[in-house]
Order: sequence, then structure tokens, then C-alpha cells
Amino acid sequence: MSTSFTPISALVGGALIGLAATYLLATVGRIAGISGILNTAIDQRGERGWRVAFLVAMVVAAGAWFAWSGAIPRAGFPWTWLVLAGALVGFGTRLGNGCTSGHGICGLARFSRRSLWAVLVFMGAAFVTTYVVRHVAGGLS
Repeated sequence: MSTSFTPISALVGGALIGLAATYLLATVGRIAGISGILNTAIDQRGERGWRVAFLVAMVVAAGAWFAWSGAIPRAGFPWTWLVLAGALVGFGTRLGNGCTSGHGICGLARFSRRSLWAVLVFMGAAFVTTYVVRHVAGGLS
């Protein structure tokens, strides 16, 4: 399974995520933890407007990127594995009291010890999973 090294798009994407997190904190005074934003948008009525707008903007921005770039996300990857991966991410988000965006971007920027540990666990699990998928399971394609 080959991959493309795309440092420019990764740098631009990371900068945009950082700007969005900074903008949300500066304007609304809230942390850009996507799982918390989604959960509260579904469960509560208070402050729902900005949460829904933020989530819709994320989806629209991703769609615009794929339309503009012509990239196809996860071409040839089995949908069953994507669904399983999504379910495991959701479970891990609940278990870790937050998602990678909340802990990795916003938590580390606030020097949160809990976020540091969460990110170390996320990254360790990502390294192991990547190794297993690429070298043990033969790419799962």
C-alpha cells in the first residue's frame, strides 16, 4: 500500500485547524473539541447555533477540498473497516473524555497534563494500528 507525502497540504490543513480553534476560542470562548461540540449540539438546546454552524462548516470545507483537489478519500478501502474504525473512534472518544482535536490541539496548547497523556495514548495506538494494518494484515485491501 503506497502513500503520498503531501507536506504542503498537511501544513495548510494544520494551520487552518489551528486558526479555527483560535477563532472559536476568541469569539465564543469555547474549546474546539469536536466530540464535545457534536454531543452538546445533539443533547442540549443552549448554544446550539454556533455548534451546528461549526459542524456544518467542517463538512462543507472537507467537501470543498475534495471537490477542488480531486482527491478520493480512502479509495479501495473496505467500507466495513471504515465503519468499524469510526465506531472505535467514538468509543475511544467517550473513554478518553474527549477527542484528538480537543486533547491534541486545544488541550496541549493549554498545557493540560490529562491531554498530554491522552495524546500519547492516541499516538501509540495509531502507531500500532498502522503497523498491524500495513505489515501484519497486508493492507486490508
